[in-house]
Amino acid sequence: MSDPRSDALDLPVRDALPALRTALEGPGGAVLCAPPGTGKTTLVPLALAGLLDGVHPGADAGARRVVVAEPRRIAARAAARRMAWLLGEKAGERVGYTVRGERVVGPHTRVEVVTTGVLLQRLQRDQELSGVDVVILDECHERHLDADTVAAFLVDVRSALRPELRLVAASATTDAQGWARILGDAPVVEAHGIAHPVEVVWAPPPRAVRPPHGTRVDPALLTHVASVVRRALAERAGDVLCFLPGVGEIARVAGQLTGLGDVEVLQVHGRAPAAVQDAVLAGSAGRRVVLATAVAESSLTVPGVRVVVDAGLAREPRVDHARGLSALTTVRASQAAGRQRAGRAGREAPGAVYRCWAEAEDGRLPRFPAPEIKVADLAAFALQAACWGDPDAAGLALLDPPPGGAMAAAREVLVAVGAVAADTGRATDRGTRMSRVGLHPRLARALLDAAPRVGGRRAAEAVALLSEEPPREYGDDLAGAWRSARRGGDSYAARWRTEARRLASSAPGEGDGGGAAGSDEYVAGLVAALAFPERVARSVGGGTYLMAGGTRAEVRQGSALAGARWLAVAVADRPVGAGHARVLLAGQVDEDVARDAAAPLRSAGDEVAWGGGELVARHVERLGAVELAVRPLKNPDPALIRQALLSGLWEEGTGLLNWSRGARELRERLAFLHRHLGAPWPDVAEDALLARVDDWLEPELSRARRRADLARIEAGQALGRLLPWATGEAARLDALAPERLEVPSGSRIRIDYADPGQPVLAVKLQEMFGLARTPRIADGAVPVVVHLLSPAGRPAAVTADLASFWSGGYRAVRAELRGRYPKHPWPEDPAAAEPTRYTKAGQARRGASG
Repeated sequence: MSDPRSDALDLPVRDALPALRTALEGPGGAVLCAPPGTGKTTLVPLALAGLLDGVHPGADAGARRVVVAEPRRIAARAAARRMAWLLGEKAGERVGYTVRGERVVGPHTRVEVVTTGVLLQRLQRDQELSGVDVVILDECHERHLDADTVAAFLVDVRSALRPELRLVAASATTDAQGWARILGDAPVVEAHGIAHPVEVVWAPPPRAVRPPHGTRVDPALLTHVASVVRRALAERAGDVLCFLPGVGEIARVAGQLTGLGDVEVLQVHGRAPAAVQDAVLAGSAGRRVVLATAVAESSLTVPGVRVVVDAGLAREPRVDHARGLSALTTVRASQAAGRQRAGRAGREAPGAVYRCWAEAEDGRLPRFPAPEIKVADLAAFALQAACWGDPDAAGLALLDPPPGGAMAAAREVLVAVGAVAADTGRATDRGTRMSRVGLHPRLARALLDAAPRVGGRRAAEAVALLSEEPPREYGDDLAGAWRSARRGGDSYAARWRTEARRLASSAPGEGDGGGAAGSDEYVAGLVAALAFPERVARSVGGGTYLMAGGTRAEVRQGSALAGARWLAVAVADRPVGAGHARVLLAGQVDEDVARDAAAPLRSAGDEVAWGGGELVARHVERLGAVELAVRPLKNPDPALIRQALLSGLWEEGTGLLNWSRGARELRERLAFLHRHLGAPWPDVAEDALLARVDDWLEPELSRARRRADLARIEAGQALGRLLPWATGEAARLDALAPERLEVPSGSRIRIDYADPGQPVLAVKLQEMFGLARTPRIADGAVPVVVHLLSPAGRPAAVTADLASFWSGGYRAVRAELRGRYPKHPWPEDPAAAEPTRYTKAGQARRGASG
């Protein structure tokens, strides 16, 4: 009977080890591309550390100390335990691991598996990584922000401090050439695994489901996923691994998989108890359904799996800078993720993947997941870069540069919490301390500032609630969730206690924490307010709150938070179709705490605004968007009045001015000239006029004090200031765009310029007799459109070519109208007829009198 450890060491990646060693001994870096199941996560670190001699002779490359960086805690623990098992040991001997809140290493540890977050903290404390010979960045294709940052810092370390440090970027599927470039044109080493065939079964829902929004997933899709799991169990042998986006979806699907007989249903995610995680990774003699998040995509091998059911969804971070809300959001999983997930079914034998979407949709999915640096909140990254000495991250070797807008927003947050200097962006001493707490800068600020007031332990416990966000069943009241965590025996409570102990060791000295200031409500609210000052919110009635940042949010009916005057909102989202955000977790605060926590947002001053169609002058004290105190302002600054009146003009338009008929016609004539002749004739469109108020509305605008004053401004007189007086062209206005045009009958007819493209001359047909050519204006550049009217003034014909009309269209008009208007002349040859304003009798009388 073969030794299972020996079999586990006989993996395809062994064939790539010589090339990998050559790359590390030469250039000092390499990109290792190895499919899942080839041993890149477990065999390569042992080989590079020189720990396989005796276990697998000839596999060592000399003794080294190796650090392996994994993106997730569950993967770090699992990888370390697997490597220790291969050596016949327990974790903490020659192979150990360190994750946030847990360190299992010993004096003889040669391979240490850490999360990328832990490695980031270690680099900030010890840039040389003293004693470390090789760093392996595993699963770098996932493009987590910490991993990208660690890689950039390590490239810096090699360049400036330790050229002998060896770096390996390892992944199953990755942008190999991009990582090779980052590592200094490092060679790409490939390991070719033995891929078992995986059959693809397309299993879309029978009816359309709503797309994901925020963290919400259509329950109909989850019901369908559960039915596909049942189908897979009936049609295939082996364990089933089902991918779902989050803990809530896993719980819902698990609830629909009752009655499966001897089939065990397990749930694997970052919050799952360690015992459950170990049980999943250990395998089982019985049949199992494993419901998992993306943690099972690449870093973990789940033995026994022959079937994958893929819901096709993933969670990615997103930030809404406008509303100050950032959270994970549900998106369609990328094609690369789909391949990774499907590969889980073919690790040990041929398998099948059931994809819960239509084949036609597959080509429309994104090719790769979005790099976190492109979509996530960058405050923590910006602080790490500032502490590293590169506040703009301009000199860091990154696959993708951070977006400028996101970095600017991050800088604002860091300046507000005192982590970086406003002028240089360099980390302050406080910022350096915050970066070493291992928290988002907001939470680090809350811990450091709350601890002296309420005690380090209590501050740490409250911050841990925000660091390890409590499950939804704990409720939306932060103080209530705190009490639930204290008495809870679930996996969340255990993780929360561990995190609270870790944070307490970083908190400042104990405060008194007594009296009302030591109540759960006070401490929870204070911590939330310090962490999210722009989310302190005051009630505006009906369960709705206005945050200092300007976003409105609602608490659910029956919430313990309902009725509170002030809240500090820690977690919120915006449901589909909702006009406001929804409060998911908040603490109650009073106005004093709100004012104190959000002090940088406090302002007081005179405000003159346009509201409700009139000027409103007030002295206002604000906390961001929240008005704390208001009183009328009797003598506002004229400059503020002018700006408010200008706002009114932008809001309601120049119709607020006095537009006489002459003023309107002047504007239309100027619009005509600007369109056909251009400069120096001014643009008098609404936006153009408002952009040039200084040129035509002064001094009247500065003298105005209220809406009624605007209505007294003669718009025509003001518009006259825009005429090209300096060039002398203004004198030609009447010649180029005459108000009236004399027609053959002697009448002076007004030209209508309402359509600047087609000036219109509306005139009775008989008055145009004898005119062979259409009148033209603007130095003959533009023909007028002649609306020929009947003797009663009704439209009879429209033409821009009188000659053609007289020779053609006139006959039809004459035939139709001469019977209706027999007293008026209707000559057969209008081009040669005498124009007239009169009937035939009137024309005869005028001729006789003449």
